Amino acid sequence: MTINIRLTTAALLFVLTAPAIAADAISGDVRKIDEANGKITLHHGPAKSLGMDEAMTMVYRVKDAAMLKGLKAGDKVTFEAQEDASGYTVTKIEKGK
Repeated sequence: MTINIRLTTAALLFVLTAPAIAADAISGDVRKIDEANGKITLHHGPAKSLGMDEAMTMVYRVKDAAMLKGLKAGDKVTFEAQEDASGYTVTKIEKGK
């Protein structure tokens, strides 16, 4: 009985913390904004959470076009992204200070 409780607790903790572990903040800078199409071009360093081991410049879709408001080429940002069947999507972005 005790082993089952421990395994259940461990599994629950893993499920609850997995999304936080999977989403790593990536530092980069904005190269281009395409607000009409909900896309942003970012230059960034390695993005281990996306399986990218080297710096690169990529075009990303954004989860919500409103995320692009207030951003411009040259801005330093920190962002999170995920890969899905149709490519990479920025799920969170914050302008650097």
